[in-house]
Amino acid sequence: MTRPPFTLRKELWFGFGLMALIVAGAVYMLASAPVITNGHIGLLMLSLVVVAIMLGFPTAFTLMGMGMLFTWLAYDRDWHRTLDLMVQAAYKVMANDVLISVPLFVFMGYLVERANLIEKLFKSLHLSLARVPGSLAVATLVTCAVFATATGIVGAVVTLMGLLALPAMLRAGYSIPMSAGAITAGGCLGILIPPSVLLIVYGATAGVSVVQLYAGAFFPGLMLAGLYIVYVVVLAKIKPGLAPPLSAAERAVPLPAPLAQAGATGERRALPALLAALRGQRNHGVPAGYLLRQLGIALLPLAVFVLAALWGHHLATRVTPVESVPGLQQMGGEEAAAPGAPAEPGGLQEPDGEGLSEPPSEGEADTGLAEPPAEPQALNEPPGAQASEAQAAAAAPAEAAAPAEAAASQEAAVPSAAPTGYWVGLGIGALAMAVFYGLLSFTRFEIFKMLLASFFPLVILILAVLGSIVFGLATPTEAAAVGAFGGVLLAAAYRQLNFGMVKESVFLTAKTSAMVCWLFVGSAIFSAAFALLGGQELVERWVLGMNLSKVEFLVLSQFIIFVLGWPLEWTEIIVIFMPIFIPLLDNFGVDPLFFGLLVALNLQTAFLSPPVAMAAFYLKGVSPPHVTLNQIFGGMLPFMGIQVVAIVLLYLFPEIGLWLPQLLYK
Repeated sequence: MTRPPFTLRKELWFGFGLMALIVAGAVYMLASAPVITNGHIGLLMLSLVVVAIMLGFPTAFTLMGMGMLFTWLAYDRDWHRTLDLMVQAAYKVMANDVLISVPLFVFMGYLVERANLIEKLFKSLHLSLARVPGSLAVATLVTCAVFATATGIVGAVVTLMGLLALPAMLRAGYSIPMSAGAITAGGCLGILIPPSVLLIVYGATAGVSVVQLYAGAFFPGLMLAGLYIVYVVVLAKIKPGLAPPLSAAERAVPLPAPLAQAGATGERRALPALLAALRGQRNHGVPAGYLLRQLGIALLPLAVFVLAALWGHHLATRVTPVESVPGLQQMGGEEAAAPGAPAEPGGLQEPDGEGLSEPPSEGEADTGLAEPPAEPQALNEPPGAQASEAQAAAAAPAEAAAPAEAAASQEAAVPSAAPTGYWVGLGIGALAMAVFYGLLSFTRFEIFKMLLASFFPLVILILAVLGSIVFGLATPTEAAAVGAFGGVLLAAAYRQLNFGMVKESVFLTAKTSAMVCWLFVGSAIFSAAFALLGGQELVERWVLGMNLSKVEFLVLSQFIIFVLGWPLEWTEIIVIFMPIFIPLLDNFGVDPLFFGLLVALNLQTAFLSPPVAMAAFYLKGVSPPHVTLNQIFGGMLPFMGIQVVAIVLLYLFPEIGLWLPQLLYK
């Protein structure tokens, strides 16, 4: 029997070809250099690290091993100095208190993932968006965005949505590439939209405030998700065969038996029907308590609107108290002593006289001017009378000014009128409430109850975490603790909190956190060795020697990161290459915060670009057998193009990412 010839897959050929290109470039660099310096050895170390990672060696230990080996060479084979550098680099990294938020956010993600919210969330969203073209794909993107924001774990979101949404889309007749692209692109949003572990890692690496990164990444993340949704809707409108609309049977929502017994039908308006059922015999035997509960749920948006309107009016018309200080007061007493007044105890006093003076010389009494002696008949004022008169004269204007100050404070205490913007917002909100209740049929009422049970709890948790960070109420670490506690409450509310689930979540959290911490330690040792060898200085001289403008530098750096996203993951790019790019930013006048937002958008490609494209392999692992890897790759390519468009938009309009941090923190 003949053995079939040995063949390699296309992605393996691509990987080996890329590794050969890297090695060839390193050899050419060493061969063309007139003198091989330590900087060239540092670049050789960088090339070997990339090749070793592409061959499958663990990233953290590869970085540590290469860093220690080349540090030993740089220190002339001195093991003591090499180990000292390793210990100092590891201690410096692990003393960074920002990293404490990593395990807390990861723990929150695993708890939310295991609370089984994603199935309810997807069902409620796809029913609420049933009339939108490509509704299943749009619901998939929204579900991925919300769930990825709450968890931040790309693999978990893509895997769960592959099990839940992919079969539903395939049953509805959706094309395989479009379905796979929506799932993989939506699942990767968690590495950009806060609270993102990527932003924490970048902030700790680049020395940028994680709070400002979270504020800056909020709108770019929403922009990217919005571009995905627009693409799906337009494509489904132009080519309905790729995403057929849902049938009436698939959009149908069954009503509860008590509501049906009370006369509810799918298209009947819910609020008037509930009010009518509570009067007299129109409830058809349905308990009044049940109807009141349903009415309370229906009136919940109105109650929230009223509370928000009252709170907004209070904020718009409140008076900020201003402390008025009548004047300067002398230390040591309540009132300033008039000149010549006798000193009172309890404060620092000047000595008698006008200061230090020379003793009188001879004849000074004869030549100096002197007051004439008082007449014997004149009545002299008692001591201190002049001071009392001066104090009374000084107090008279203050007493006269007191009523004026009191009147001014009373005028200031009167609340100001609400600004025009408040009334415009109130009118828009009232119009939205009128439209909501005008369109609230019993079918939409049931969908609203589904959203209350799945969508809004996650949104409240996310807003509580992000709001406390962005508005300065808590540090990222404290907000992460709040999020972890919120994850526990959600799991308990959905009756999923048990010892086995908590044990598994803690184990996975420890595993993920250990991976991140080892990556940081390996990155610190590698960066120290690279700087010690002079590789950073050599790269800086090379880049500055090209006489690039700011635009050219940004294009070059983002292109390098885009290409590195093919063979490497975002963690490796952040910890290896960001320490090389960050020192160059000052030379081109680039804000590290803005650069980090561009990098975060660009690093979406690390999960969507072949041949590594981990999101594709996550989805392939749970897909039906007829779904091929090439079909998944083909579906991801348009979304990679959308990422490039988002990067260009962020560069052309930097206020998308910088407006909120400047508003809150400048």
